[in-house]
Amino acid sequence: MSQSLFFVSGITGHVGGATMRHLLEKGHKVRALVRDPQKATEWEQKGVELHQGDLNDSTALATAMQGVDGAFLMQPPTPSPSPDFSEAKANIVSFTEALKQAPPLRLVALSSVGSQQSSGLGNITATHLLEEALGSQPFPTAFVRAGSFFENFINSLDVAEKTGVFYSFLQPTDRAFPMVATDDIGKEIAHLLTSEWSGKRIIELGSRISPDELSGAMSEVLGREVTAQAIPRDQWAKTLESIGMPPGTTSSFEEMEAGFNSGWIDFGIPGTEPVAGTTIPTQVFAEARKA
Repeated sequence: MSQSLFFVSGITGHVGGATMRHLLEKGHKVRALVRDPQKATEWEQKGVELHQGDLNDSTALATAMQGVDGAFLMQPPTPSPSPDFSEAKANIVSFTEALKQAPPLRLVALSSVGSQQSSGLGNITATHLLEEALGSQPFPTAFVRAGSFFENFINSLDVAEKTGVFYSFLQPTDRAFPMVATDDIGKEIAHLLTSEWSGKRIIELGSRISPDELSGAMSEVLGREVTAQAIPRDQWAKTLESIGMPPGTTSSFEEMEAGFNSGWIDFGIPGTEPVAGTTIPTQVFAEARKA
């Protein structure tokens, strides 16, 4: 494929930033919508075309997507969503309207492992709603059902360094769960955007990694022994509140983690395409320690 123009959302975050890097490395042009262009000056200096606006503004989003060869859409992360998932629903309304006004040649959307389920998902309900809303577009559409991000565990490094313990909501700690590095997500999205395909596709992206393996990676990076320890179920809310979640807002996160632990949220859904991750947790943790 010759040089093409792609719209990428979330460029100041891990996934959008990784997607952009991989597209630029392939020699393509990138356009993005940002609320504060000053936060994306690094990308602008590399040739990224910036449009000012918010993803919940369908007119601004449609303007930014006008004439692109492909678009990548992702919902902004909401650690403590409203009980009715109003934040996700507002995103979806904007996405749907913008895609009507400016349909791309192909669309890739970030989803999550487990999004085929209609209940018991907690935070993942947001991507279930996204797939439902965007699953019947008249142009090629791919949903990338990613595993849990390795980057979500970076904040555990400081505690692990001090205590020698990696406290895990995922349990038992010797069981492997779907996980992936955000750079692998960006690489796969860039591949999908720049490839020729048709219809609807669902990609299960990542590999199964256990909390014990994560603690082993932490041990290697930190230079001290780290052991994974399961957080008792009755202490989840208190633990989440201690790391910054407002009291009374932890139930959605708890439901999601319980879904992983029960096996309700997992890879292996018929009709999906498995793509293994290539980045290992040690690489992610080592890079984080350099920053």
